[in-house]
Amino acid sequence: MTSIDVRNLTKEYGTRRAVDDLTFTVRPGRVTGFLGPNGAGKSTTMRLVLGLDRPTSGTATVGGRAYTTLHEPLRHVGALLDADAAHGSRTARNHLRVLAASNRVPARRVDEVMEETGIAAVARRRVRTYSLGMRQRLGIAAALLGDPEVVMLDEPSNGLDPEGIIWVRGLLRRMAAEGRTVLVSSHLMNETASFADHLVVLGRGRLLADTPMREFIDARVRPRVRVRTPDATGLKAALARHGHDAVEHDDGHWTVDHARVEDIGRIVSGAGVPLLELAADEGTLEQAYLDLTATETEFAAQPQETRP
Repeated sequence: MTSIDVRNLTKEYGTRRAVDDLTFTVRPGRVTGFLGPNGAGKSTTMRLVLGLDRPTSGTATVGGRAYTTLHEPLRHVGALLDADAAHGSRTARNHLRVLAASNRVPARRVDEVMEETGIAAVARRRVRTYSLGMRQRLGIAAALLGDPEVVMLDEPSNGLDPEGIIWVRGLLRRMAAEGRTVLVSSHLMNETASFADHLVVLGRGRLLADTPMREFIDARVRPRVRVRTPDATGLKAALARHGHDAVEHDDGHWTVDHARVEDIGRIVSGAGVPLLELAADEGTLEQAYLDLTATETEFAAQPQETRP
């Protein structure tokens, strides 16, 4: 199995430190979401892994080797960092055929990946005529061309329509199920929550979190239970006897913080309080991410004062 290993990685551009003593491992068999505010160092780190930049210090390896030492690298690592990487005057087919020939990838793979990514019907059109979503699909096709063990994608859903986003989601899950190492950078929290098993989160070039996604959320967003009942007095009394406070909301439902749905259900049922709704109000990845990165955002808009 092949992993991506980043060890004490640092990259400086003049006096600015874009990546700061970064250490983490991206393991096979799961989708790792790579998150962080703008300027956090995600793209720089991916470029360092792919040998497109040289680190100031530290190492970034794939399967224990630097990317630049890999023979026929497309057979080992597939990457999408820039949807505009293909020359605009080439057709999609020719772009992929050149990549295949340079890495001794069988020519039949060109047609296979174009079918898989949904661009076979436009294979003979010049890339400059493609929409952003079509260029994204072409970039993913190039990443898959060598049937690699490691796949690195930067914002793969960018420009895709809803069908395309669902397709990417399924592709990522399938590749992880096949035992591949999958690293995906994204700004879309809800989308990342739909496919990621594990998270690596950066802030100002430093590692903020390296943890399973569910643990990341649960550690930062307090659990609470949503309740709806026609007997508000009975609900409050039953919960108070067990040390819980219920908060009423404008639409008539109640929430109980720091509680699990099974515990509240047991209390309310035992008290004979009728229920119209009982559900876990689980925290979201977006809530947990904003909680962690609130002080790490380099570029943020300031709220405008409301004028009378």
